[in-house]
Amino acid sequence: MSLHDITSRIAKAEADAGRTPGSVQLIAVSKVQPDTRVAAVLDEGHRYFGENRVQEAEGKWPAFQQQYDGVGLHLIGPLQSNKARSAMELFDVIHTLDRPKLAQTFARLAQELGRCPDMFVQVNTGEEAQKAGVLPADADAFIKECQSLDLPVRGLMCIPPVDEEAALHFALLAKIAARNGVGDLSMGMSSDFEKAIALGATHVRVGSAIFGERSAG
Repeated sequence: MSLHDITSRIAKAEADAGRTPGSVQLIAVSKVQPDTRVAAVLDEGHRYFGENRVQEAEGKWPAFQQQYDGVGLHLIGPLQSNKARSAMELFDVIHTLDRPKLAQTFARLAQELGRCPDMFVQVNTGEEAQKAGVLPADADAFIKECQSLDLPVRGLMCIPPVDEEAALHFALLAKIAARNGVGDLSMGMSSDFEKAIALGATHVRVGSAIFGERSAG
């Protein structure tokens, strides 16, 4: 697989779903990937990348951002509140807003910094105990709380359970987004992004299918 293969599949999925060409943004998940692989994808012209850990991204991306124009960084992993400032300074979009304490921290820091990345609220659609995200039953109230704090909530994100039909979770996320007037949906990964696009995904997160298997966890 390659970047070209994935972008071609995204374009076909957009067409099959009657979506506007280019309406789905591909986030290349570069966590734990060697710099040589990341540079190769940058050299192909791709500019949107996802990282799981603030510390890893801090060690990797400033140098790339000096070398390549227009890089957009997305935080797609869980975030500790004590890393919130660093995350806000480095990332353009944060996909893992998942609890009131973090929302309040972001709101305070946004006042201090005078800026705030776009935010996605992470919804734990499978209600999995080990997984981050607000529960579906609590999502409406949490979204309203975030909006009341003037956070730029752009959309919702989910990671379906590995042993369940992903489309059911994508449909649930889309339903929650629609009733809250939230436009974007971060859903779909290497194995299921076509299904996600059919159900309204605006951002898909693909790693190993672009870069190859990761060398660590």
